[in-house]
Amino acid sequence: MTVIFIKYKLVCSVSISGEKLGYITNKNEFEAKVSEITNIEKTQNVAYIDTVVPEYSLAFITNSEEINEEQILNKIAEQTVVTYKYYAVTIDNEQKSIVNTLDEAENLVSEMKEQYKNTSVIEKIGINEIYTQNENEYKAVDIKVAEEKVSNELEEIESATVNGVYLAQKPISGVITSRYGERESIRSYAHTGLDIAAPYGTKIKSASEGTVTWAGYKGSYGNLIIVNCGNGVEIYYGHCSKLYVKAGDKVKAGDEIGAVGSTGNSTGNHLHFEIRVNGNRVNPQNYIYN
Repeated sequence: MTVIFIKYKLVCSVSISGEKLGYITNKNEFEAKVSEITNIEKTQNVAYIDTVVPEYSLAFITNSEEINEEQILNKIAEQTVVTYKYYAVTIDNEQKSIVNTLDEAENLVSEMKEQYKNTSVIEKIGINEIYTQNENEYKAVDIKVAEEKVSNELEEIESATVNGVYLAQKPISGVITSRYGERESIRSYAHTGLDIAAPYGTKIKSASEGTVTWAGYKGSYGNLIIVNCGNGVEIYYGHCSKLYVKAGDKVKAGDEIGAVGSTGNSTGNHLHFEIRVNGNRVNPQNYIYN
């Protein structure tokens, strides 16, 4: 009786971009498994899938060499990149709510524009497409949750908007020591703004964007900054110890424009915050510090 030992076996070699990954025994079965990896079920959040393309060739290997199908599949899975797509409803280009579909985003924006159609805030709402390869980076919310969040944000903006100008930033944090319209012994007229006490040198931030039209000493205001915000709205920042801006400078909400002091007609360190609309003084607490 003669026993024949076969030293070699016929297999399929697998490579990606010229890099040999190993050997498999059955190409058809292997390709079916690759399809399970790369043909991820299309959901509303999968934008596209970048996959690698395996290359195959027949090969004879010795019986001692191993078949490493699982390792090859893992390698292909690692190199498969899935890009997910969501829709962000934005206010002033800042993401406020993430939803799954464009229809949801458009319906939400349409509802908000109808709700706030007689206000200036409708110009602030929009939609951005967002893409990510991290499935957990964004969490889409139910449309009702999104509507509530966006509506609350717009309501806050509307309440802080004077004649179409949004007061996005409180100039300082401090204690209100004199309110608009109050009469006190320090002055012979009703108070024209809001006094907010704070330590000397506290940074004053611009409440809104605009153009500086005055930065210097001005009578009872002491060192004064006036910012023209457009739409007839001017904001006065009085009694400053330092001025960080000059006339002609463009500022944004949150920019540091000066420092708290006690210059002019003042009995202590504080900011005199005054708003004028078409030259008429209005109560700042109708829009901010309320």
